[in-house]
Amino acid sequence: MKKPVPIESLSEAQARREHARLGEKIAAHDKRYYTEDAPIVSDAEYDALRLRYEALEAAFPELATPESLTKKIGAAPSEKFAKVRHRVPVLSLGNIFGEEEVADFVTRIRRFLGLSPEAPLAITAEPKIDGLSCSLRYESGKLVQAATRGDGYEGEDVTANVRTIGEIPHVLKGAAPEILEVRGEVYMTHADFAALNERQKEAGKTLFANPRNAAAGSLRQLDPAITAARPLHFFAYAWGEVSALPASTQMGMIAAFKDFGFPINPLMVLCHSAEELITHYRQIESLRARLGYDIDGVVYKVDSLALQNRLGFVSRAPRWAAAHKFPAEKATTVLRAIEINVGRTGALTPVARLDPVTVGGVVVSNATLHNEDEIARKDIRVGDTVTVQRAGDVIPQILGPILDKRPEDSKPYVFPEICPVCGSAAVREIDPKTGTADVVRRCTGGLVCTAQVVERLKHFASRNAFDIEGFGDKLIEQFFHDGLIKSPADIFTLEERERRGLLRLTEREGFGELSVRNLFNAIEVRRTLPLNRFIYGLGIRHVGETNARRLARHFETFEALRKTAKAAQEGSEARAEINNIEGIGETVAEAVADFFAEKHNEDVLDALLDHMTPVPMEAVASASPVAGKTVVFTGSLERMTRDEAKAMAERLGAKVAASVSKKTDLVVVGPGAGSKLAKAAELGIETISEEDWLRLTGQDT
Repeated sequence: MKKPVPIESLSEAQARREHARLGEKIAAHDKRYYTEDAPIVSDAEYDALRLRYEALEAAFPELATPESLTKKIGAAPSEKFAKVRHRVPVLSLGNIFGEEEVADFVTRIRRFLGLSPEAPLAITAEPKIDGLSCSLRYESGKLVQAATRGDGYEGEDVTANVRTIGEIPHVLKGAAPEILEVRGEVYMTHADFAALNERQKEAGKTLFANPRNAAAGSLRQLDPAITAARPLHFFAYAWGEVSALPASTQMGMIAAFKDFGFPINPLMVLCHSAEELITHYRQIESLRARLGYDIDGVVYKVDSLALQNRLGFVSRAPRWAAAHKFPAEKATTVLRAIEINVGRTGALTPVARLDPVTVGGVVVSNATLHNEDEIARKDIRVGDTVTVQRAGDVIPQILGPILDKRPEDSKPYVFPEICPVCGSAAVREIDPKTGTADVVRRCTGGLVCTAQVVERLKHFASRNAFDIEGFGDKLIEQFFHDGLIKSPADIFTLEERERRGLLRLTEREGFGELSVRNLFNAIEVRRTLPLNRFIYGLGIRHVGETNARRLARHFETFEALRKTAKAAQEGSEARAEINNIEGIGETVAEAVADFFAEKHNEDVLDALLDHMTPVPMEAVASASPVAGKTVVFTGSLERMTRDEAKAMAERLGAKVAASVSKKTDLVVVGPGAGSKLAKAAELGIETISEEDWLRLTGQDT
């Protein structure tokens, strides 16, 4: 892989293009890890992508939005359980990897809030438990529902299973709020994990890879009796919906949880400087091996809930918290083969097949090699003994070969220029604006390449898109190769074709009347789908889940998006409208326009829309006076920072735009406003002061 161009050397256009490319990679890796349980990069490699992405946003603030792709939330809910819609989204945490970044974290908070270096700022520090996130809802002091995090918006209903965990109270002690949603981590101790695996071994069953997998597998049992037989534990550390907060600080909330009967981690402390945070991190790291349960870092949180509210959230994480991760672990093994996978966009991804090796207690046998430049830069060859690194519960990255162990007859790996699936040419596209070649080699076969067609169908039916229960990857491959489905619309005609006698699914191996009926029912309930999931399912390049939500929130209906996208030629007003959506930019706007300009895609859409209907996303903060309005901030703000203002607007359901257009509803003007204020006057758009904005939104107290 070529050394990245220094960010200070990039033009804005170059930064936007790299930002979009990195976003696409991050979204793909998120899908592999969270949705498919099949990650192909290590935490360290993933984090390097995200750090570069965030560095671009820091250098080019117009790229930074509260919904950055690098801040996407966890995993999609399983097909096995009923779904639970989280009333308050369950977010992930941003990561810190070095001690110097701790000081940066504290400095960013002070800068965002406008606090001087001398102003007091309390921050909690606690071990980051390596388990399964769980949300517990209590009403009138009684446990009524338990759910996993899922994709952060929708999780799995595991109420019956959670009731079997002895440390989780069924009825709260004391005067708890009428509604209290407590969040924490379900985990398994090292001793209990070893005993469980011994029982698995004696019974001839598959062994669990690590305590986290054992805890997750135990909680996600369809039979609660199995969960009851597993030794699970729980730490409470956060909350969702609460009718009345019992405290005004993070430490106070955790103390209240203890009073209500929840187990809390005794190693949580209150710190007042970056130096104190680092000291506690080192102490926790020194205790790590003796704790008796797995942790993978230390979590820092601003203590004041009022300051947490001001800092707000980005799409993936709160601004007021971060996870300081422990260093990666390493091992050596032999690389036996390099195989090429072809994805839905035609990308050829090299995968290393390794002799199985234990890294950090997990047996791994494959790793991604990313692309041909990466292989060439590290001079990785089949037969090499390689060093692999693992940081977190993912497949490791290959750091490089051990040259003195290289076989004498080894030869440099030659990356294929022909698609291994369809035989079409595989090329590295040249960016016409920069003249540089893409790092990814792609198959040019398009729909001729069965791998791309199958992968597109898998993406369409995946959990974060159409989420068709029981219609997994293997069944899609089987139906495709047997000629039963060739396009998304074919999925929705399966039942009709079965009824007309054109299919005989009940006669296929593994199918009975009940399983066929369940499949048809699962397809039937997806004849209406939230617009963001529909857009994501289309597989438009550069449009991952976050960009799909941005487009759905802006256009509200698919008809509006389609009409604008079809008119979005370069330089048009429609193109400018898409480009002006906060966080979208020219690269994504171009990809959306290109998708709808392709006749084949239009034909696929027409056929699909004959059988199902996308519906608007759920409204956010609909009671707010600015919900649904497009707002632009211009000039200097005196009572809050620009980031804080944007975060507040989006928390209240408004859409924040980067520039003024006819679609703008309101411009908030501060001292020094220039061209945006003039544009608002020209278009007759309402302008208000910062004070008026705070009064309008009820934030002027």
